[in-house]
Amino acid sequence: MIRKSLLTLVSVFAIGGTINSQTEKAKQLPSIAIGGGVLSFNGDIGNGINLSSFSRIRGGYNLTVEQRIGKIIGVSINGIYGKLADSERSKTRNLNFQSSIIQADLNLVLHFDNDLILKRNSACAPYLFVGFGFLKFDPYGDLTDKNGAKYNYWSDGTIRNLPEADSLAVIVQRDYTYETKLTDSTTKYTRNTFALPIGGGFKLKILDNLDINIGATYYMTFSDWIDNYKSGKNDNYIYANVNIQYNFGKPYDDSKDIYKSVDFSALDKLDTDEDGATDGDDRCPGTPKGVKVDGHGCALDGDEDGVPDYLDKEPLTKKDALVDVNGVTQTDQMIAEKQAQFDSLATERNQLFNENPSLAFLKEVEAKTKEAHKTNPNKASTIPYALRAADKNNDGYISTDEITQAIDGFFEGDSNFTVEKLNDLIDYFFEQ
Repeated sequence: MIRKSLLTLVSVFAIGGTINSQTEKAKQLPSIAIGGGVLSFNGDIGNGINLSSFSRIRGGYNLTVEQRIGKIIGVSINGIYGKLADSERSKTRNLNFQSSIIQADLNLVLHFDNDLILKRNSACAPYLFVGFGFLKFDPYGDLTDKNGAKYNYWSDGTIRNLPEADSLAVIVQRDYTYETKLTDSTTKYTRNTFALPIGGGFKLKILDNLDINIGATYYMTFSDWIDNYKSGKNDNYIYANVNIQYNFGKPYDDSKDIYKSVDFSALDKLDTDEDGATDGDDRCPGTPKGVKVDGHGCALDGDEDGVPDYLDKEPLTKKDALVDVNGVTQTDQMIAEKQAQFDSLATERNQLFNENPSLAFLKEVEAKTKEAHKTNPNKASTIPYALRAADKNNDGYISTDEITQAIDGFFEGDSNFTVEKLNDLIDYFFEQ
């Protein structure tokens, strides 16, 4: 049975290691945990009267080192030092034992903070494990008092210094000093055995590299002699513990997984507008294809008038000359004429607002126009090509807001609309 168990465990480790090596190479350093807990024995003795529920509870300490392989699987080496004990009182037998133990085991750990069930950086991280271990034990009994006198268990439930019915006997109390090494009169058993640990718990992540680990393990042993009494079933025990775990290395950063498939070297060389300047160095993204640019990806401006050469209708403008959006020098007369056009348009606009201060009528016209087009699609007219730039939302209609934007753009100098085109736009609004 031991051989089969070993083969099974080795197979599980091999399969787990293969799965994880195919998904992610181990990049983490080991963690170390140290803690303490309680051991509870489950064997052949422990029944009867006048027994405390704590008669089988003893303390223990553990040290665990784990290497996590990938996101899901970990491999741990665990060691426990503690004591197992139990007592029994009945009319037919009165037994007790206590044994110091040393337990060492190798475990395969399944972690739930694996980005499939829980996020890797979750504050609470459950886990399960199974393994194979070696147990060394050495049972002793509390059979005599401090003077070496044997305990005599009487039928009235007392313990006395002399056999029952002896009138000189006096009541004594057990001193719970396990001074007598226990042996079997017919069998010389081995005081070590193998064990199968099965357990689980959860980690509370309190700092970047520090966890509190709360868990419990059920140990199924291959020996029935831990309590020095054989009844046909092997003895088992439970270890419940609390550890402080330190994780070596840098804390896990799940943000790296987001960019796992991103080729950053290709991004560094990316040139979206294909002007010869990579996007990271391009100060003028979106340059039209074929336009000559400088080292920063900006279109050449030979006369330095602020209008790139490919848009400049006057490529040799004098330095510091005032130009329009086409790079054409503006004379005082041209500026005065444009100002007059501004004033004229402003007058027309003010007159329009004075006649209809709230512009409510324009909204009403707009609403009726859209409703008419919904009920009669054939009535829809195509916006003239020269006015399409005003249709900002590309819905095929010119709205009052779009007229206002066109006029504001004209006054701010960043629009291709002239006074005539603005008048045409307003006329079209009422005609559409």
